[in-house]
Amino acid sequence: MLRGSSGFYNYGIYEHLEKWPAFTIDNTRIAFKLNKDKFHYMAIADDRQRFMPLPDDRLAGRGQVLAYPEAVLLYNPVEPQFKGEVDDKYQYSCENKDNRVHGWICTNPPVGFWQITPSDEFRSGGPLKQCLTSHVGPTTLAILHSAHYSGEDMVLKFGPNEPWKKVFGPVFFYLNGLSDGDDPLIPLWENAKQQMINEVQAWPYDFPASEDFQPANQRGHFSGRLLVRDSRFRQYGLWERYAELYPDERLGIQIGSSDYETDWFFAQVTRKKDDDTYEATTWQIKFQLDNADERGTYKLRLALATAHASELQKFSFHDLTDGENLPLKVRINKVADPPLFSTGLIGKDNTIARHGIHGLYRLYNIEVPGTQLQKGDNTIFLTQSESTSPFQGVMYDYIRLEGPDQTQRN
Repeated sequence: MLRGSSGFYNYGIYEHLEKWPAFTIDNTRIAFKLNKDKFHYMAIADDRQRFMPLPDDRLAGRGQVLAYPEAVLLYNPVEPQFKGEVDDKYQYSCENKDNRVHGWICTNPPVGFWQITPSDEFRSGGPLKQCLTSHVGPTTLAILHSAHYSGEDMVLKFGPNEPWKKVFGPVFFYLNGLSDGDDPLIPLWENAKQQMINEVQAWPYDFPASEDFQPANQRGHFSGRLLVRDSRFRQYGLWERYAELYPDERLGIQIGSSDYETDWFFAQVTRKKDDDTYEATTWQIKFQLDNADERGTYKLRLALATAHASELQKFSFHDLTDGENLPLKVRINKVADPPLFSTGLIGKDNTIARHGIHGLYRLYNIEVPGTQLQKGDNTIFLTQSESTSPFQGVMYDYIRLEGPDQTQRN
């Protein structure tokens, strides 16, 4: 605590000594659970703030657990205005670059409780990594390290002879209040944002006494700006829309006439069947070639924005007969072959269930022999072959097919 400061700082120094046994860290955070009778209004951003349901609304008799424990349908909430809502803490996740200040407001008396993170330097996953913020509880979290939206790839793993030390924080917990009788919501939020700016400008702090926290004169720096302008957030259950839109047929894109912004589903997920099981899905991309270079090698670039317990297979077809029911294998002129490419089982990002638009980025550059293509109509099939849950799937960033390098050919 600092003299004259309306709040307190919190940090931790984590260490794994060389002779200690192997160890892993999935998640580590600082959590505060506030008085549910006092703090009812939550704010994460200018356009993400509202009065929130009570934790009681999630209990049996008032709420129904949905596909996973965090998602609860409120059918008999204490306050009727929340009836029919799905409460899910992952709806309030935020990318690190935007996760600077969030918290709760009590209107009587007018008091705000805020968690301020002045820097991303100790956070895992970089500026686009998504983490939890505040949610019904009322709960406020300072996420120091998390495998959410990334899975196993982001778990810290230390061997038995691996020394390691890291400073997490400091983060600031700020309290503010009003003495007059005006509506406190906007003033307290604006004041918290200003305090956040003050903390960011003061970073790196000069008060930590630990030699493990480097002061400003021992650091370099760089700066930049990344703009993300999403107009809306995913709602609960969007993955189930795929079976409604494509109950039997494959999702298809026709190059030259289709619009990927409207014709391409947000994720290649499994299809739910009538018996509540799930089946693999295949998407098709149809395109025409004026000529096919049979002696050349084409390059298919697949960039995945996320993957969860998925296996992506690529098929290429000539003259696919309409209505033919093909198994999940490569077929060229109706001759069965193994996939031209398979990712193998990849990803534990869990982005689909957690209302995200990306997890860990994966890029695959796939060589396609020219003999697989032909003049005229061609179709590329992309199959996500794992199908035991609704949350297995991939999201695409871009897909690009490049022709052979004519300079090298010549």
